[in-house]
Amino acid sequence: MDYNEKVGERLRAIRRQRGMSLQDVHQSTQGEFKAAVLGAYERGERSLSLPRLQRLAICYDVPMNQLLPEEDTYEIAQAVTGGVAVDLNRIEALDHETGRVVDRFLQRIQVQRQDFNGQVLTIRSSDLAMLAMILDVSDADLVVKLQRGEPTP
Repeated sequence: MDYNEKVGERLRAIRRQRGMSLQDVHQSTQGEFKAAVLGAYERGERSLSLPRLQRLAICYDVPMNQLLPEEDTYEIAQAVTGGVAVDLNRIEALDHETGRVVDRFLQRIQVQRQDFNGQVLTIRSSDLAMLAMILDVSDADLVVKLQRGEPTP
């Protein structure tokens, strides 16, 4: 299966999860995505440009990376099979809202594991993927931000 076909499968799966027909997408995009063209994307017969992929993500109300095949979306999380060590002292350096969400998420993990050393917490790749989804950032961007203690985009 080539890459266009894999993208097409994701597009079809997301559209169906949204309960939309090809005609519904055509109507909701004011005719920008014609049903026949969207069908060709879904069958892998045509390639999407990045701007059109972004507009389709907006139509489906999902982050753009969710329209890509799963191996691309979760490549970073799977590569970090041993987890990511988070310096808990750096959480306060994140922007207020991100820091609040990350802190609550990590506190919950600490309670579940009964791990209260207070300095470093290693989170699993699945935890990283979940937190990245909550913050609407890529796994790779989140790893960088957690390691540097910088605000997320």
